[in-house]
Amino acid sequence: CSYTCHYRCQPFIQLDCSIHGSVSTEKRDFTEDSIETDTNVDEQTEAGKQELSAAEIHHKIKEYNAQINNNLYMVVNKDKSYTGFIKVHFQLLRPISLPPPPQRQNSTEEEGQQSRRIRRRTSFYLPKDAAKHLHISSETRVREVIEALLKKFTVVDNPAKFALFERTEKQSQVCMRKLSDEEHPLLLRLCAGPSEAALSLVLKENETGDVNWDAFSLPELSNFLRILQREEEEHIRQIVKRYTNARDMMRQAMTHITTPG
Repeated sequence: CSYTCHYRCQPFIQLDCSIHGSVSTEKRDFTEDSIETDTNVDEQTEAGKQELSAAEIHHKIKEYNAQINNNLYMVVNKDKSYTGFIKVHFQLLRPISLPPPPQRQNSTEEEGQQSRRIRRRTSFYLPKDAAKHLHISSETRVREVIEALLKKFTVVDNPAKFALFERTEKQSQVCMRKLSDEEHPLLLRLCAGPSEAALSLVLKENETGDVNWDAFSLPELSNFLRILQREEEEHIRQIVKRYTNARDMMRQAMTHITTPG
């Protein structure tokens, strides 16, 4: 049998397979965890829901530090907070905007006025494997992490255009969960341990149902319109091609049909 099925569809399919003349109606048991479910900011993981006591924090930090082989330790402070490092991976599909280069010292006043009127930005794509370590405290929230990352790369884009995601692997499946602005990434890191396979943090575009187009610059909006135009033209081309092929196949089939009499 060469039966192939998408893993999301497995729990909804029951096979009646013939095996040596008999029929097998065995139904596989699937738990809810075997299905990759879409999560959102309202569905926190167990790590995000935890409220640890001071003793539990000390114990987990001791366990955490014992597992790492570098100097990125977590440290407990006198005020019962703790500090440590998180690693954020970048998965940005759109280019980021940087401030314009500094004006030359010998530039004329007219050139300076012209450059201020234009206010050009430099845009470029980050490498797919880009990542950054940040030293934060247990009180640092997601929104502050995003702002700190943009500041380190001198990105001038609106922080609202980005979101931080929690990437976890469960039963050979990868799940992405968008973190709310009020969550604490260092707590997630502490509860999950230092393993990137257990939990990693990813910065992506903030894909929401309602896009705040006012957050984009005029060149970006113009570029989006061109992209939409190309996508629309490609979609129309594929539809026309599909119907043309269907008509050709029907006409070819008609030529092989002989009329009676």
